Amino acid sequence: MKWEILNKNTKDIIKSLLENRNLKTKKEIDEFINPKDPIDIKFKDLGISSVTIKKVLKRLEKAKKNKEKIIIFGDYDADGVCATAILWETMYKLGFDVLPFVPDRFVDGYGFKTSSFENNKLQITNYKLVICVDNGIVAHEAIKKAKELGIDVIVVDHHTKGSKKLATDYILHSTAVCGSALAWFLALEVSDKVGPSKSASKRSDLNSSLDLVALGTIADQMPLLEINRSLVKFGLPELLKTKRLGLQSMLKDLKLDNVGAYEVGFMIAPRINAMGRLKSATDALRFLCTRDPKKAEDLNRLLNETNIERQKIVDEVVTRVLEETSDEDRVIVVSGSYHEGVIGLASGKITEKYYKPSIVLSIGKKISKASARSINGFNIIEAIKETELIIEGGGHPMAAGFSIETNRISDFRSKINELAQNTLTDEILDRKLKIDLVINFAEIDTELVEVLKTFEPTGQGNYSPVFMSKNVKVKEVKPVGQEGKHLKLKLEQNGIIIDAIYFGGSANDQKLKANDVVNCAYAIEENTWNSKTSIQLKIKDIKI
Repeated sequence: MKWEILNKNTKDIIKSLLENRNLKTKKEIDEFINPKDPIDIKFKDLGISSVTIKKVLKRLEKAKKNKEKIIIFGDYDADGVCATAILWETMYKLGFDVLPFVPDRFVDGYGFKTSSFENNKLQITNYKLVICVDNGIVAHEAIKKAKELGIDVIVVDHHTKGSKKLATDYILHSTAVCGSALAWFLALEVSDKVGPSKSASKRSDLNSSLDLVALGTIADQMPLLEINRSLVKFGLPELLKTKRLGLQSMLKDLKLDNVGAYEVGFMIAPRINAMGRLKSATDALRFLCTRDPKKAEDLNRLLNETNIERQKIVDEVVTRVLEETSDEDRVIVVSGSYHEGVIGLASGKITEKYYKPSIVLSIGKKISKASARSINGFNIIEAIKETELIIEGGGHPMAAGFSIETNRISDFRSKINELAQNTLTDEILDRKLKIDLVINFAEIDTELVEVLKTFEPTGQGNYSPVFMSKNVKVKEVKPVGQEGKHLKLKLEQNGIIIDAIYFGGSANDQKLKANDVVNCAYAIEENTWNSKTSIQLKIKDIKI
């Protein structure tokens, strides 16, 4: 791994950290340190015109006045389920005749499509209005058919647009935020313009719904900057004190007394996502919305059990996939009889291991399903579309899903690698660890830790500050965790000793031992053990 030091200014640590995040003006810094209350953010801040939102609100006013049946058509991932819950709860409270629907991955497939009119358990043809949340931006044929049946469609989506124009005037599209955030902003407008004008009540109800916005934003790996930073900064406290019985049960089960981006991304969201991967995401929606304490406990148990099952299947699939994977190509494409619900996770593991874009296909007799993950600098969804070999697909620059005729997989593998030859350069494929600046142990104290807390929440797009120290002596090495995969270290520089944890450190090619002198890259965190809090380094990489 190549280390890239971003800033040489060692005199002012905080200024350097801000500069590394392109925060230079007083306004930029103030907005980063003190993000705007999401309730004050408008659709125009998302790049959506007032004309567009007025059209949508006018259509919703008509639906309410005429008591039209409305279906909120969601998605089966965590962001889609959260988006569905937010908009359904809000509109139901405001007196709309509205019902939610989350498609089944294995029965309905992804997104709003023509088959939705035939397979939908709610008999969609009885409805006058469909609101697609976290999907719909490429549902050209389905929206066209809906129009023929006299059904209007409102699209609330953040995925990459297709080349065709949709047959609807009601499109709220922005790539700045995720589906649950767009649903929340629409709920805010509907409450204000279509529902009773009670701003205090609106602020209270919708601020509490920020728990789901934070969950969806982190689960969908949105960059935690600008508007997303505001949503997550205000949403995480709401999640910690959530009134949702299902989430209360989960937080208690996970023994979480604090919730950050890590806890959401690696502990909470995977349980919700597991339902859509293996079973029915409708149960994940029930989990978020139930007001019955017993149902909340039962559904939390179901989500946990399903996630454990999901982990076992992923481990099996990843083992098989890695055995069958060749990393000779620039874009790794692997196909087999893999469980369709976990191919995205398997693709993520391959990309993590080889640091290359990867695509895993679950082979069907005639049609195969695929999931892709990418690396910074390579737009995977654009590359997939450019092959002109897929049936349908959608996603983001970093992740995508699509279907393809099974007999065209070989051609697809050749074509996408041909396209990647020029765009996927050696520079992009070179894995890098970005280090903010070089400091000494003498500069690490409680004051610095407190300042670093202002950079939270960190995550995608707003990485945790990373430092490097030179000529550090290893005083102690202790394997910890399952099979001793991780290392607990004591490190010394100029007489100052600091504890460190090195996750996965046993797999490092350089086998650390006491008295080694190293350069180390790390994040700084607090570690609480037996009611005592101390400073700890979280090692990113070490070079002897």
